[in-house]
Amino acid sequence: MRVAATLGLGLSTRLLRPFACNSFTGNQDASWKLGLPASSSDADAILIFGGDGTIHSHLAQLRELQLPVLVVPCGSGNDFARALQLRHVRDSIEAWQHFCSHQDNVRQIDLGVISHAPQRDAVAGISTSSLAAEPRSEYFCCVGGVGLDVEIARRANRLPRWIRRHGGYPLSLLPALARFEPLAVTVQASQSDGLGALATRHPGPAIVVAFANAPAYGGGIKIAPHAQLDDGKLDICVVGNMSKARLLRLFPSVYSGRHLGIPEVEYFQAERLRLETEWPTDVYADGEYVCRTPVEVSVQHAALRVIVRRGTSKVSV
Repeated sequence: MRVAATLGLGLSTRLLRPFACNSFTGNQDASWKLGLPASSSDADAILIFGGDGTIHSHLAQLRELQLPVLVVPCGSGNDFARALQLRHVRDSIEAWQHFCSHQDNVRQIDLGVISHAPQRDAVAGISTSSLAAEPRSEYFCCVGGVGLDVEIARRANRLPRWIRRHGGYPLSLLPALARFEPLAVTVQASQSDGLGALATRHPGPAIVVAFANAPAYGGGIKIAPHAQLDDGKLDICVVGNMSKARLLRLFPSVYSGRHLGIPEVEYFQAERLRLETEWPTDVYADGEYVCRTPVEVSVQHAALRVIVRRGTSKVSV
């Protein structure tokens, strides 16, 4: 078996040892190389050691290669790995051992796609050349959005790695909230009639607009608790305007998904959506900057092949 392995920033090749051990996997003919293969004929499987940001940076190549991918949770958030029920490195070792022996524990999952959309009306002070410089589209595996979460992610990414792994998101909440003002946003989503038309679901101020392929982000924040990685749909959560004091009081509920019962929260599913703000604002996904609004978001069904633990039928919990 030919195996390609990619390590996140700052990770050591020592992490490969339990996966490359011949006596453990029973595969004495395995050959390993660091980095993604140039083509699908150069490897039989890919191991990604890291968190959501590491995976996000390789999604386009992984989608193109269509090789089985095993995620080994070694990052600060690891929400994508948890959605695959790979909560610890030992879970990934177990999945890898079974794959080496049987190769029947591969599932196909969806990826979200963010595309920078043309501005419908000219915006004062924004040149057409700056809009053209935005990337045309980018994949994401977990959650993307605009609003307060972007400010929190921006601040959390500046923290030392060990702090990010132990509460970087909630630690960044207060300083991000201090200067944040709700966005004037329009959310349009595809209807269930199958005609492909977009209908306005939220016109007005919002603190957060999140579109999700997986249930959680930020190290366990269940912003979209009903999201499934293989249902061909996005789960959209819009947190409307509320006082900062009320937001802080209700914030813990997002870790359990109980925020869906709050009157200011709208939650729905769609196959496609368009997101516009009064002024171009940053869009983040998987904790990384993607582009600026306006954007269109869609789902590419069965876009990625992933290795999971034996007996894993659902790939989001």
